[in-house]
Amino acid sequence: MEGGGGSGNKTTGGLAGFFGAGGAGYSHADLAGVPLTGMNPLSPYLNVDPRYLVQDTDEFILPTGANKTRGRFELAFFTIGGCCMTGAAFGAMNGLRLGLKETQNMAWSKPRNVQILNMVTRQGALWANTLGSLALLYSAFGVIIEKTRGAEDDLNTIAAGTMTGMLYKCTALITM
Repeated sequence: MEGGGGSGNKTTGGLAGFFGAGGAGYSHADLAGVPLTGMNPLSPYLNVDPRYLVQDTDEFILPTGANKTRGRFELAFFTIGGCCMTGAAFGAMNGLRLGLKETQNMAWSKPRNVQILNMVTRQGALWANTLGSLALLYSAFGVIIEKTRGAEDDLNTIAAGTMTGMLYKCTALITM
């Protein structure tokens, strides 16, 4: 097969010659006279000045006056959603365990399946609601403390967690 795309004086086999990859190309002797001032080629096929590859600036555009990090209010949505999903998954697994335990004396039938499914959905919703409510309280306390103090540090996190735990246990003592 004759090599296409080159001078045609070179015979190559396989698909490389069919697509023109077997042409004459450039040898190191042909490039010997080309000045590469200040250039350190990465490969013989990619002669690019590496100074152009260094990125000193960010790759995204921020609105005027915006911070480069997310604040507590922006992270609150992720925290609340993550806790709800985690609670639903944990509750579903717990509901499956409880459903299988409570219906172990029943034969596999539609009533047993319905009872297990009811336990899975009931426990999933219960745990999702509980953890979502805790995350909402934690996030709200965190945002309020940050806005009140005017600082973003670990003290806000500790105070928000402490206040959330105190309020959660306080309501448990009242209902007893």
